Amino acid sequence: MTPKNTICLWFDTDAHAAAQFYATTFPDSAVTAVHRAPDDYPGGKAGNVLTVEFTVCGVPCLGLNGGPQFPQTEAFSFQIATDDQEETDRYWNAIVGNGGQESACGWCKDRWGLSWQITPRTLTEAMAAGGDEARRAFAAMMTMTKIDVAAIAAARRG
Repeated sequence: MTPKNTICLWFDTDAHAAAQFYATTFPDSAVTAVHRAPDDYPGGKAGNVLTVEFTVCGVPCLGLNGGPQFPQTEAFSFQIATDDQEETDRYWNAIVGNGGQESACGWCKDRWGLSWQITPRTLTEAMAAGGDEARRAFAAMMTMTKIDVAAIAAARRG
């Protein structure tokens, strides 16, 4: 059954490779269908991969190979909640180590330009707590690229 809402992600030509990477990196993720163009189209030929249906952590997505005119931006990102430093490191290192790049405050980009927030639950919980706990955790986070779970936990305690 087709979901009511699907995230459509625009890729130049690598939607299938990206979807395969996400499926092997994140739990509850899979490539579910690959559709090829039935005819030539602007920028492509019949038989080229046109769309890829996949899920990322259970979220339905469609990768569209639409060409280079609309690159990914930080205006869209996946936020992946992690339980500990090991899980944080695993996802971060998979993305950055596969041609991606680090950014600030738990953000990184994959090699296709898609942004990811690798966010330990302790940080989210600290922000939800508000007050001094949130201020301390926020200040600690602002100094980080990949989130350091122990440093956030220490900041929460004061």
